[in-house]
Amino acid sequence: MLGADWGTGEFLWSLIWFTMFFIWIWILIAVFADIFRSHDLGGVAKFAWIFFVIFLPYLGVFVYLIARGHKMSEHAAEQAAAMDAAQKAYIRDAVGSGGAGGGPAAELERLAALKANGTIDEAEFQKLKAQVVS
Repeated sequence: MLGADWGTGEFLWSLIWFTMFFIWIWILIAVFADIFRSHDLGGVAKFAWIFFVIFLPYLGVFVYLIARGHKMSEHAAEQAAAMDAAQKAYIRDAVGSGGAGGGPAAELERLAALKANGTIDEAEFQKLKAQVVS
């Protein structure tokens, strides 16, 4: 029954409106997220932007995008860089090669230097090397 009432054009028009509504919600969420993560805005300025976006949504969002659109990309880049640095630090700590003196390769280099200096002999070097590798 419903298919008989709706023509192809009406279905496509409804699909376009649904897509536009979805995009609008996405932009609105992105604007709110940027307002809350902006460290360069004070509390009063954040309240003013939120008030503007809530009570005049279309105008508020478009003015925000025009006035602070460049800051949105800067905030996204800063957040991506911070997440990348945190991930790299976590991987370094998990692998055990983070910083000075960490990891099996650094330990083997230290043992080779001790052997070259004559501090340890070949038997001790092989024994300690076996411990590091295992």
